[in-house]
Amino acid sequence: MASPSSDFNFNSMIGLCLSFYFFFTGVPVADCSTIGVEYISRLLEIQDRERAPPSVQIAAAYGTLNRLIPSHSSSFQFNIIPKEHCGGESCFKLTNHPSASEGGSPEILISGTTGVELLSGLHWYLKYWCGAHISWSKTGGVQLSSVLKSGSLPSVQDSGIVMKRPTPWSYYQNAVTSSYTFAWWDWERWEKEIDWMALQGINLPLAFTGQEAIWQKVFQNFNMTAADLNNFFGGPAFLAWSRMGNMHGWGGPLPQSWLDQQLILQKKILARMYELGMNPVLPAFSGNVPAALKLVYPSAKITHLGNWFTVWSDPRWCCTYLLDATDPLFIEIGRTFIRQQLTEYGRTSHIYNCDTFDENTPPVDDPDYISSLAAAIFSGMESGDVDAIWLMQGWLFTDDPFWKPPQMKALLHSVPVGKLVVLDLYAEVKPVWITSEQFYGVPYIWCMLHNFAGNIEMYGILDAVGSGPVDARLSKNSTMVGVGMSMEGIEQNPVIYDLMSEMAFRHNRVDIKTWIDLYAKRRYGRSVSSVLDAWNILYHTVYNCTDGLNDKNRDVIVAFPDVDPFSIALPSFSPIGRYHHANYPSPGRAIYELGDSYNHPHLWYSTSELIRALELFIASGDQLSETSTYRYDLVDLTRQALAKYANQLFLKVIEAYQRGDLPAVSQLSQKFLNLVEDMDTLLACHDGFLLGPWLESAKKLAQNEEQEKQFEWNARTQITMWFDNTDEEASLLRDYGNKYWSGLLRDYYGPRAAVYFKFLIQSLEKGDSFRLKEWRREWIKLTNDWQSSRNVFAVQSKGNALNISRWLFEKYLKGSTHSINLVQDT
Repeated sequence: MASPSSDFNFNSMIGLCLSFYFFFTGVPVADCSTIGVEYISRLLEIQDRERAPPSVQIAAAYGTLNRLIPSHSSSFQFNIIPKEHCGGESCFKLTNHPSASEGGSPEILISGTTGVELLSGLHWYLKYWCGAHISWSKTGGVQLSSVLKSGSLPSVQDSGIVMKRPTPWSYYQNAVTSSYTFAWWDWERWEKEIDWMALQGINLPLAFTGQEAIWQKVFQNFNMTAADLNNFFGGPAFLAWSRMGNMHGWGGPLPQSWLDQQLILQKKILARMYELGMNPVLPAFSGNVPAALKLVYPSAKITHLGNWFTVWSDPRWCCTYLLDATDPLFIEIGRTFIRQQLTEYGRTSHIYNCDTFDENTPPVDDPDYISSLAAAIFSGMESGDVDAIWLMQGWLFTDDPFWKPPQMKALLHSVPVGKLVVLDLYAEVKPVWITSEQFYGVPYIWCMLHNFAGNIEMYGILDAVGSGPVDARLSKNSTMVGVGMSMEGIEQNPVIYDLMSEMAFRHNRVDIKTWIDLYAKRRYGRSVSSVLDAWNILYHTVYNCTDGLNDKNRDVIVAFPDVDPFSIALPSFSPIGRYHHANYPSPGRAIYELGDSYNHPHLWYSTSELIRALELFIASGDQLSETSTYRYDLVDLTRQALAKYANQLFLKVIEAYQRGDLPAVSQLSQKFLNLVEDMDTLLACHDGFLLGPWLESAKKLAQNEEQEKQFEWNARTQITMWFDNTDEEASLLRDYGNKYWSGLLRDYYGPRAAVYFKFLIQSLEKGDSFRLKEWRREWIKLTNDWQSSRNVFAVQSKGNALNISRWLFEKYLKGSTHSINLVQDT
């Protein structure tokens, strides 16, 4: 690859950026404080006082530096400074090291209030002085080719750079990320993630690993055996929903070896987080209890909860048990759980997550009752840790109409102010802070949810991310205390997470046009005009979703419709020859008025613009194809365009069926199946789109053949159909965790579509109606067989991404920038 300086000078970029002073440095710290920060000030003081010694944090920061860019391990010097050097706030400082003027090492001095601040400063320097880029390995990894060799690093201005956090916390994770993404991680993968967290400025991460081993010990204190818990814990891929009380036993029982190894892993995770100065959030008792507790304590107030997405309410895994928070046993169990964690881990950050009411609606709406429940929940925490603070996901306020102002206030005001912090979980789309008068005076964290179920879909709202946290913090009587990333699954859409992580240090709204141009240059290590143009299209299309709808990938390939083909309403023309829909008024977009039986894939942009962006990406390939970040984006963008093309193609098949055109159905359905095969070939070109690593990482954690089968079944089931189904009725959670992964398309999604098309063709050949029950029976059998199969998939990519993308563009998309939107063009 040519030197980046041959067509782009990053020092010139710095000059451009520094002309926008606030783009880097923000505003004076006097403008930072909020009422909410005052409420949590005592906890912040405790966390500062109990943080690891400076020498430990510095050593941990050097460890990350050496893993990230070992060639420059001597180029930087780290120094921990007190908050008083930053006006009482958390900050990092970048200055030229005195030895740099003499041509020695180190060259850059990075000072910070914690190890996280040190690494945030390192990342900021690599970004904006060296033009580097850091993302997850699956999304292209790091781009460090633009970093000049040691001894030649660019200087910062003589006065140095000071970056203060506008709010103290940067939160990370969702309660279900532990299953959608982390389920099979070992220490090697966790170490990389903790490095990534620190570089992104994250100082308040969830730490949920290994809690089942803690619960096993806790419930032994309440006269229950390990066998009593076999139908309580879910399987390894479903622990998130077992923990939340949505289900029990599904995918289990957990082997003792799993419990033991996960506890060991959690201790390593916590140790590294503490070494870097993070404040890991531990779980607390939510009331979810084993069925056996009711036998041991028959007088306890234990409620048998209702059905959560099962087909027949099978008691083997449906309808969990909830201990009423007003029962004295609740506080006793809550206290025991907190203290057992302290015994195992040796320390705490004094902040605990509990989501008792998340998708578990209280039985009555009496505010006094709700207040007493919440007060008891907190008492369980506080009795185990006198300095405890309750961290609660605010999804219930977005998702459940039960929570009206009186009920919200009752919950939020049930504990002393400053002892409860709420995650405004979906603030980039549906901010609750605006409609609840800043959570009625309770501290909250502005969070970007962004991703559901770890689906792979190019999606985001860059403008909301770049402005929402700033607007919230600067609003009147703001109770905001941090920003956060609360996605359900990671390792997708790296541009969104790159920007969102910066908001931990941004004091002003971000100029997205300027930022996206710099992003494209950093991500690939050089400036290529055609790819910059492509990114500006992507900014205004896939990354500009402003319709307020959840993005849940329901593309036909990965979420095949389980409907009678005659129930699918086809598009109709408006007088001007375009398709319209009430939710999508923009002209020139292909939007369908479909029946309720067909969940139309979410489309908020012109597909012709997307194809134009892909064309520009392909045109950049000769200059960028050696870069992993480019190859990831090229594969993802090609996949996105072809997926939308497949949605159109499916409707052409249905249209042909409805008019009784057997030759057209046969031809178009075969074209659809060929497209699925071709997309599998495309996805095989990058490690970030492979099924194999997900399955092999599951098997790697097994201790024997029996566990290997169990873990692989868990992994296969989570991404296809769960949880239960009958022979003729599919699970209500089918395809929720769908993935565009090579191997999954060829081995599962394609064969499933083929079954449906077979019944379409047979229907026309025999002149019969579509046999929906027979289709379901064969599809469900195919799914069950696939989940239990043991065939092996590639764990390393193969194929030339650029060549294959060009081939698929020519085969399916060239010249279709207009006709792709016209379903009647067959």
